[in-house]
Amino acid sequence: MLSDKDALYRFARTVLVLGFLAASGLVVADEISEPVGYIMKVQGQATVTSRGQTIDARVGQAVIIGATLRTGTEGSMGVTLSDNTVMSFGPNSEFTLDEYQFEPAHEELKLSARISRGTLNFISGVIAKLKPEAVELKTPTGTIGVRGTHFLVKVSE
Repeated sequence: MLSDKDALYRFARTVLVLGFLAASGLVVADEISEPVGYIMKVQGQATVTSRGQTIDARVGQAVIIGATLRTGTEGSMGVTLSDNTVMSFGPNSEFTLDEYQFEPAHEELKLSARISRGTLNFISGVIAKLKPEAVELKTPTGTIGVRGTHFLVKVSE
């Protein structure tokens, strides 16, 4: 078992190496993605897949661009993005966050995602209020352009 000092040393070394690689352009952006939201609620079976790893979802867990959120047959999950978009997923859902930009000072706003199956209760955040055309949700049969503030989607398998 590592001592606290050894663990802190390894963490600091990892941060320095990632910083150097990022500055030199050797690391692609999604390898060191910043969180764009957080899981606020989990019930039953729910997982998050990002960077090729699937782990059980837990409250407080960061959500990054490219993450796929899944719920089991008895599962549900709630997520809040940094622009205050709120999403709740019902049982047997699969959702992927494809693109997300929230820099209102630079007018860089974008939220693009897909739901492959299940249910999604969506409450718009700041992006949809400032630039409604910048929010889109893809389904297996079409794309939803978000123009309102609250909607529910159900995608059958």
